[in-house]
Amino acid sequence: MNSDSFVKTEDLTRIYSSGTIQIVALKDVSLSLDQGQFFGVTGASGSGKSTLMNLLAGLDRPSCGSIKVQGKLISELDKDELALYRRHQVGMIFQSFNLVSSYSALENVAFPLLFAGVAKKERNKQAEQMLKKVGLYPRKYHRPTELSGGEQQRVAMARALINRPKILLADEPTGNLDSKTSRQIVQTLSELNKKQGLTVIMISHEEALLDKFADDVIHLQDGKVIQEERIR
Repeated sequence: MNSDSFVKTEDLTRIYSSGTIQIVALKDVSLSLDQGQFFGVTGASGSGKSTLMNLLAGLDRPSCGSIKVQGKLISELDKDELALYRRHQVGMIFQSFNLVSSYSALENVAFPLLFAGVAKKERNKQAEQMLKKVGLYPRKYHRPTELSGGEQQRVAMARALINRPKILLADEPTGNLDSKTSRQIVQTLSELNKKQGLTVIMISHEEALLDKFADDVIHLQDGKVIQEERIR
């Protein structure tokens, strides 16, 4: 395994305890990703996909094994360091868009910059630029209920990218969308990956989409990697 990998996991394992019962959600997963890679993760429900994503995002800690990003051992950061890691290194989008219903698209995208201490005028300027990148600038004053599912996901994508993360984690981003819109969303992720060098790690049940856009795909089953594919 390349020691200079941008993202590297070694024997990553997560075990949850429920009374006397232990549930192995992830077992000995070792990955090596280059910067600017589009990496796909697929598998049935309960295979460990979301557990892997939560560990990479610093939202959960491994039971054993390690995670390194740019040589930094993420799995050993304290609470404050993890918060900074999530704010500056990682962006996340999910199947549910998680937008603030009373906010416009512009306000939703700008919201994370509030915690970074960015002034309102600059927040809005950066949010407008990000909405342009995802093709939604003309809808910037619309609230989520006035947007289609695909448009809401683009707002969520712009919000995830507003702090200019190095890694975008996409957990079933097309799960609530029709096939045409799903393809458009993943196409946008692919363009950001290629044009900006953004490292994308995407979970999806839609293997055809991963085959079309990802560089590499792993298949998980019962918390283990059962297949690895080099697509391109």
